Amino acid sequence: MTIRVIIVDDQAMVRAGFAALLSAQSDIDVVGEAADGRQGVEVSRHQHPDVVLMDVRMPEMDGLAAARELLSPPVGVVHRPKVLMLTTFDVDDYVYEALRAGASGFLLKDAPPTDLIAAVRVVAAGDALLAPSVTRRLIADFAAQRPSGVTRGKQALRLNGLTPRESEVLELIARGLSNQEIAERLVLAEQTVKTHIGRVLAKLDLRDRAQAVIFAYESGLVTPGDAGT
Repeated sequence: MTIRVIIVDDQAMVRAGFAALLSAQSDIDVVGEAADGRQGVEVSRHQHPDVVLMDVRMPEMDGLAAARELLSPPVGVVHRPKVLMLTTFDVDDYVYEALRAGASGFLLKDAPPTDLIAAVRVVAAGDALLAPSVTRRLIADFAAQRPSGVTRGKQALRLNGLTPRESEVLELIARGLSNQEIAERLVLAEQTVKTHIGRVLAKLDLRDRAQAVIFAYESGLVTPGDAGT
């Protein structure tokens, strides 16, 4: 099945370059472009793409506001694309809020072309794209501004619905381990790990791996000091 993509970036050269690269792939079809977030939302509502490549900093409406509109649409709008944020710096201030809003991940604009192509396919498949640098940024954010006791208490209660194995898998996701690494750590088949992750997301009503990482920290399952252990 062809992956439908739109590119939202205020730099025409960037849009043209990304469009040329992605359109050359047999399984990717660039169905629209926009120069700012507001136009991006309009194009997305019209074209119904699978993936929106969204620049973070733009005039009129920035990428964060546009992502929120696409991922939490008004009543009557049922289409919700996957949103992959594009940023110049991996320490962009919008990283945490965009992931909380439901973005499926971040990609640096200067990433190799093969990374962009792979990222579109990963996000379209329903997975999240969290580079180690972005994960480190999330951990730093949590270290600086930990959730309130009320927020943490509410999230912790939701953990009660998970089995011990599912909690263990969620913890390892938050520590940045891949499915293969989790499988090796727990001595499980990789497909079994995927099944556990699917159940975790369903039980906690989370969109993807990115939100699972955030939830693990907000609930207190993992703390910044635990990361990487």
